[in-house]
Amino acid sequence: MVTRHLDLGCGPTPRNPYRRDEAHGIDIAVPPGLDGRFFRRANLAIEPIPHPDSSLDSVSAFDFFEHVPRLLTTPDGRGTRFPFVELMSEIHRVLRPGGRLYAVTPAYPRPEAFHDPTHVNVITLGTAAYFCGAAPGARLYGYTGRFELLRNEWVLHPEALEPGARPSLGRRFKRWRRARSGGLSHVAWEFRCVKEIA
Repeated sequence: MVTRHLDLGCGPTPRNPYRRDEAHGIDIAVPPGLDGRFFRRANLAIEPIPHPDSSLDSVSAFDFFEHVPRLLTTPDGRGTRFPFVELMSEIHRVLRPGGRLYAVTPAYPRPEAFHDPTHVNVITLGTAAYFCGAAPGARLYGYTGRFELLRNEWVLHPEALEPGARPSLGRRFKRWRRARSGGLSHVAWEFRCVKEIA
């Protein structure tokens, strides 16, 4: 069976951190000439992920979640939507049972979470709890998925672009030094999709 990975906000080159057979990508603008079987255009703040249910083995999001709004007004102006919560439900929908989500995101309280004026979704170490466990906190906001938490920690960026990568001794020392001084800017999440096998 062919394994498939999807990289959200990929630009022209989707990453494939789990080394699946196929690497697919989604971005708000897809450069011309890219193969439509592997690259799709979507604004994931307002559109669903354009892939079928349970069709992917893994999904990644590198420096992407911070660009997805937490709150938007509905088109009629009478209600609110929670685009980030909806996106997390979408990620769960497209993953196969046991599929993995790997995300690396600048996080609070580091200034990197705020430097870019397009960063509208501030992540903390506590945010993961809203999407994991038997009773995820985001259920209150319409979240329909469920993940098992495998990893939620401060990481040295960009060395953390592959889950499970074992850094050199020098890199481990650099990470330890930065962690002690509060200098790590990104949080890595690794979640396992929990759903019934269809």
